[in-house]
Amino acid sequence: MRTVLVTGPGGAGRTTVAAATALAAARTGRRVLLLTSDRGPTPDAVLGTPLTPESGARGRAPWAPPTEAAPGLWAARIAPGEHFRTLAGDLQQRGASVFDLLGASPLDPEELTELPGAGQLSLLAALRAAHADADRWQTLVVDMPPVHEAVALLALPEQLGRYLDRLLPPERQAARALRPVLAQLARVPMPAQRLYETAAQWQQELAAVRQVIEAPGTTVRLVAEPGAVATEALRTARAGLALHGCRIDSLVANRLLPDGSADPWLAGLAAEQQGAHKDLCEEFLADGVTVRELPHLGRSPRGAGDLALLADRATLPPDGREPAEPWRVADRLATDGMLTWHLPLPGARREELGLVRRGDELVLSVGPFRRVLPLPSALRRCSVSGAALRDGELCVRFVPDPDLWPRTS
Repeated sequence: MRTVLVTGPGGAGRTTVAAATALAAARTGRRVLLLTSDRGPTPDAVLGTPLTPESGARGRAPWAPPTEAAPGLWAARIAPGEHFRTLAGDLQQRGASVFDLLGASPLDPEELTELPGAGQLSLLAALRAAHADADRWQTLVVDMPPVHEAVALLALPEQLGRYLDRLLPPERQAARALRPVLAQLARVPMPAQRLYETAAQWQQELAAVRQVIEAPGTTVRLVAEPGAVATEALRTARAGLALHGCRIDSLVANRLLPDGSADPWLAGLAAEQQGAHKDLCEEFLADGVTVRELPHLGRSPRGAGDLALLADRATLPPDGREPAEPWRVADRLATDGMLTWHLPLPGARREELGLVRRGDELVLSVGPFRRVLPLPSALRRCSVSGAALRDGELCVRFVPDPDLWPRTS
């Protein structure tokens, strides 16, 4: 399935571009599902048709029933509240015996109110659910949260999976058969079997979402209204997306003002915007990222007519994507006595980087974003000797540990 995740700085017009992207895909004869996390009236106004309210969600799908917005295009609003109530109900059912043991009373469905973070979890669940229904949809377009939140969201499945592995190591599950002996002799606390079963189910869910995010057909489409603030936000987010292995298929420069205005104020604003747009084009085009340009309509886009004008310029690149360049290890032992790990991080700045070796892992930070990277096997027997950032690529140098590296005769 072709999946396009649309994000950008707040107020850049993400919802409009997501709708235009979805309409452009539907015009090619594909069956398209547009999912939006915007809970306000903007998606309805842009599409020119009311979407089913969140309260209309039924069953286990984390969105309200889709509305046909155009031939081949269905749109739906993600339903965090309903999804949270479904998850909470399942958790209560699974833990019924524990609640009985503690003398706790389960919460009624009417008492279950959405908690912070429910929106992020429902969006991840929607990604997986849409891909599970791939026979129905050929293209999925997702109107994501603002770009920094979106990067953190796309990193969440890997982070939660790592936390579960640390808190409930799978190898400890094998020792549950020895629980009575251990409890009697050593008083080692052993988690309940149901806890491990729940953790295993969560791991499967997280792995499925990661598979969607890392799929060859999944890309990120960045949206920005050119300007100094947008340029800085995109630069940081771009490095964060690269850190987490997400590929950008295109940058959409939105609401571009026309040239030659007789109004001096408008002409000055257009000139300033054009300068920022030129800088963005130079940066993104140099790395092979397509740049799309959408004009300012002189009004907020409303309905099928306006959306059709934008869809003409919001077409998708060809299906699939080129394989991402691997984070390669270069063998320079013979010439320089070291191995180097090359990590592409376009947009990163030296002063924003953080690098810590922790056992067999490398903790890498880029601005507000962080990822724990397992070291390739050869590098686990080495020590970090330095790092350098050149032309958007971080090169980490490793020298062999003489106590661990095999000696040659």
